[in-house]
Amino acid sequence: MSVALFTLGGTIAMVGDGRLTGAELTAAVPGLAELGRPVEIQDVESVSSANLTTAKILEVVDAASKAVAAGATGVVVTQGTDTLEETSFLVDQVWPHPQPFVLTGAMRNPTLAGPDGPANIVAACRVACSPAARDLGALVVFKEEIHAARWVRKTHSTSTATFVSPNVGPIGHVVEDQVRILARPVRLDGVQGSAEPADLDANPVALYTMTMDDDGLLLKGLADTHRGLVVAGFGVGHVPAALAPVLGELAAAMPVVLTSRTGAGSIVRNTYTSPGSEIDLLQRGLIDGGFLDPYKARVLLRLLLATDDDITAAFAQYQ
Repeated sequence: MSVALFTLGGTIAMVGDGRLTGAELTAAVPGLAELGRPVEIQDVESVSSANLTTAKILEVVDAASKAVAAGATGVVVTQGTDTLEETSFLVDQVWPHPQPFVLTGAMRNPTLAGPDGPANIVAACRVACSPAARDLGALVVFKEEIHAARWVRKTHSTSTATFVSPNVGPIGHVVEDQVRILARPVRLDGVQGSAEPADLDANPVALYTMTMDDDGLLLKGLADTHRGLVVAGFGVGHVPAALAPVLGELAAAMPVVLTSRTGAGSIVRNTYTSPGSEIDLLQRGLIDGGFLDPYKARVLLRLLLATDDDITAAFAQYQ
């Protein structure tokens, strides 16, 4: 049995104007020989994570499924960190196997002193081949911490400690080369249908972040160009009072999901009653995004629109 390693470029592979291949990446990683199983490498694409797409990640998931069917004990994907919190959540929604699907990357490229990529790769491979990590869906491994995809966030632009799970913390650690899972969250129902690239393109979803003195100008005409909207509201799910009827009209035309822009915590449902509050917005037809941050909520809504899954039931799992 082997570990299937897929490379997608990013800082972890960046050397000047070029990119390291998977073979070059792993050649610089001490400890892989002690895994006790081979690492089978597939170089998929070498791009910054800002250029990754849902369709590309779904291609990787399909290739990973084939690797598991051929006997791989787990999967590791290396990519840029900018969108890793979104790609990991996307994988978590569609990964049907008990084998671990682990994503990792680096904040310091191989030309810098103390690059973190080699340590992250070996830790990710250890998690991918650990029986303890089975049935946990997609995981993010960084600085020997193991994070569940549905909670992890990138929280710092340069720090190697950028990935945290604000609401719960890591669910495990790699300690002395041993994978230790401290909490086993219940695996939620993922997206049931098959999202094809054409279906995704036909169902664009906008993300709108509320700001002070927001006039709502960018919301005008949105129903003509998009099939869904995620609102990143203030605090526990609030917007300026003047925008409440605008969002209500949009909710009558498309799914509109209400989340918080804070990055941690849930929106509330039964606390505030003023216009633009969470009670007002939910009564106008907005969907409760619960503990999901706006970025993950957008990933989920795009998939649900492309697969005709039950949108309200899917988001209810995160409340």
